[in-house]
Order: sequence, then C-alpha cells, then structure tokens
Amino acid sequence: MMLLERQQLYTSEEFFEIASLPENETRRLELDEGAIVEMAGSTQENTVAAARIAYYLNAFIIPRNLGYVSGADGAYQLGERKVRLPDVGYISKIRLPQFGGKLFPIAPDLAVEIVSEDEDIFKKAREYLNAGTTLVWAVYSDEKAVYVMQLDDDARLISTTFGTDMTLDGGAVLPGFTLAVRDIFAT
Repeated sequence: MMLLERQQLYTSEEFFEIASLPENETRRLELDEGAIVEMAGSTQENTVAAARIAYYLNAFIIPRNLGYVSGADGAYQLGERKVRLPDVGYISKIRLPQFGGKLFPIAPDLAVEIVSEDEDIFKKAREYLNAGTTLVWAVYSDEKAVYVMQLDDDARLISTTFGTDMTLDGGAVLPGFTLAVRDIFAT
C-alpha cells in the first residue's frame, strides 16, 4: 500500500472525483482516514483465489436472487473518510435493493480480502465490521488458510483459522452456503 502525496484529507465524494480521473483508471485506490492510498497489485495466486471465491459465491447467490457479488474494483463506503475495495464483496438485496453509481454506499455483508504481505488485515477487518459488515474472510494464499473474522457481543474482534481440510460457511450472512477451503486455491 502506497500513500499518495497529499496536501489535505479527502471526503469520499472528493475521493471518487480523483479516482475517476483518466490517469487513475488503472490504479486501485482506497480512502483511509481521508488519505488516498494506492493498493499493490495482486499476485497470480491471489487474483485466482479471489476469482474462485467470487465464482462459488455467485453460484450460490444468483440462483437464489440474494444480492450482489463485487470484484476487486467494487468500492464500499465505510464512513465519510473511508472507502475500501475488498477483493470480493457480497451485499444482500435486503440491505441494498437497487444499485447505481460509483460506489456501494454501505459496507458489504461479507468482505473477502486476499492478504498481501504488508497489509494490516486486522485493522481492515475492524473497519469493515465496525461499519456494518457481518463477516470478513482474510485469505492467506501462501499459508493456504482463511481467517474468518467477526465481532463478538462485546464488539471484540474474534478470528478463527480454517485450513485446507476445513469448510467455510456463510453463517448468518449466507445461510446454507459452504465452501471447502481447498477449493479456493489453484494448487
């Protein structure tokens, strides 16, 4: 993650004006506490893992007409000065009956982050969860593991690690959805 040069802190509206400029078309930008940051590009393994997760989610969600799965350029507003682009996101039609525009105006129900080596995933998970996300999956391609993060009743972050011999479930976000962790990874 690289902090772009800044003279000021930006709102989400200002951020989207800047992110929409032609020179930023191919960049993955996020807004972190008002600062615009550029996200590092994905490795082959990470982008394939994200695509596989999106595939399995869509295979469950689309036939049931439950909501929308977004890719790595799907921006979610988590606050006035916070915009995140999860590698995969899911938002229910109950929470967002229709969509249009440049960003999702609320946090996703499920955020999936494929973790890069310099990323503070626990900070990001707290941001998602505090903004209304129910479930965060932090995928570690090198470990072939998924950390499932939620808030407990006292708003403390809890994390459970799932290895390749285990199966994720959609919990309250996607009741009935399951995904074998081994199916996320190409090798």
